[in-house]
Amino acid sequence: MDLGHCYLDGNPDAVEFCPHESCHNVLAASTYTLQEGDQPSRKGSISLFNVNPDKVRLDVFHRVETAGIFDIMWSPAGGNVGVMLAQADADGCLRIHSLEGYRGGEEAGGGSLREIYGEKISSSMCLCLDWNPSATTVTAGLSNGSISIHSLLGSHLETLQVWKAHDFEVWATSFDIHQPHLVYTGSDDCKFSCWDLRGSPSNLAFQNSKIHTMGVCCITKSPDDPNTLLTGSYDEYLRVWDIRSISKPVSETSISLGGGVWRIKHHPSVPSVVLAACMHNGFAVVKIGGKQAEVIETYRKHGSLAYGADWQRGRVFQKGEGKSNVVATCSFYDRLLRIWIPESDITA
Repeated sequence: MDLGHCYLDGNPDAVEFCPHESCHNVLAASTYTLQEGDQPSRKGSISLFNVNPDKVRLDVFHRVETAGIFDIMWSPAGGNVGVMLAQADADGCLRIHSLEGYRGGEEAGGGSLREIYGEKISSSMCLCLDWNPSATTVTAGLSNGSISIHSLLGSHLETLQVWKAHDFEVWATSFDIHQPHLVYTGSDDCKFSCWDLRGSPSNLAFQNSKIHTMGVCCITKSPDDPNTLLTGSYDEYLRVWDIRSISKPVSETSISLGGGVWRIKHHPSVPSVVLAACMHNGFAVVKIGGKQAEVIETYRKHGSLAYGADWQRGRVFQKGEGKSNVVATCSFYDRLLRIWIPESDITA
């Protein structure tokens, strides 16, 4: 069920609903636009929308122009800081914005982003990022194959560690939400790795270079099962890993989604269900149970590369006898942002 759509000013590559309870209606969409010519440049923006599924509206209330953005992420709910949005961009910068002045409730809206941290962390491009569960540390993946770890200290970001983790671009870096001293990384070198931050430099806990036949695009830990982790790859497979033994994953199962798996997002209240952005094959809702994974719904109403996808927290939409959460998706070259509701009843 489609609720609304709009076209952005640039090429969107990420959409993120805010996980903080007072801001569940806030959706951030980021863009990356390569302007070719004698002096090529990489431009970007962040647009904030107020998404009210009850009124079937998608209202933009704030926009920031910036360098071309590869990744954005809100600070996790329950962390030690306020509502913040981090960006990884083409200028090699890690920037963190605070959401200020937003009104919730029936008259939701207003508010703006204020940059509170802005550090050039590399001469290479900053491609991906993740917050630790307490929102005190950020990890970033770089185009030169390095990983960096940064702490939020007072008025600046303190770089804790930087190390060469991969041979090519790093497209995925993710804290283990159950063991935050562990960070998972994935790269165009087809390697999936885990690093222990308690060492200096970080120690390699494990590395798998045989399973993914193309670059690793995304990594996410199951929010309720400390032994389950998911990876997505250009080779079109979503993989489910049992990582009970940190030195070597116990088992791995996979499902082909028919397109490069760029992003995986766990359902906010049903951890066995995930939303996947499948690049050349739209978006898929996948149910994972034990060693089995099945596609329960596909969405192909975008006409370009499917990059950004996320669930809205806290809002359940009643449709007939079933219930589901609102979804935001975006596609790159057609500059399209869509808001929709899966047909499947996945919140029962």
